[in-house]
Amino acid sequence: MDSEQNNRGELAIRVSMLPRDTNPSGTIFGGVILSHLDLAGGIEARKHADKLFVTVAIRGVEFIAPVFVGDVVSFYTSTVKIGRTSVTVSIVVEAMRYRNRDEVVRVMEAEAVYVAVDETRKPIPIRGDGE
Repeated sequence: MDSEQNNRGELAIRVSMLPRDTNPSGTIFGGVILSHLDLAGGIEARKHADKLFVTVAIRGVEFIAPVFVGDVVSFYTSTVKIGRTSVTVSIVVEAMRYRNRDEVVRVMEAEAVYVAVDETRKPIPIRGDGE
């Protein structure tokens, strides 16, 4: 793995942006990117336990550059911290430009916190007895 990949984490998901995802200015709506970001972070959290995780916070969301129709957007994740019931995940988002696949731009960064919950949605330890 090269040092650039170490800086951004492990690839969790990759998505091609479609015309239906645009806002009135013709770029991809930020909420679409946030939705995929949340999914990617949840995938990272799930690596730590076979539990149901819910999102409790998305911090430090920074929109760095626009995303355009046709861009292929990659969501890279890494675990920042594992608590008793929570996992904090760093997410880096990059777009490979539609008209120039050699142009890859960092478009968003964020940190998300996921909490393991039981069937009643109450927080539970990530590591249970015997794990």
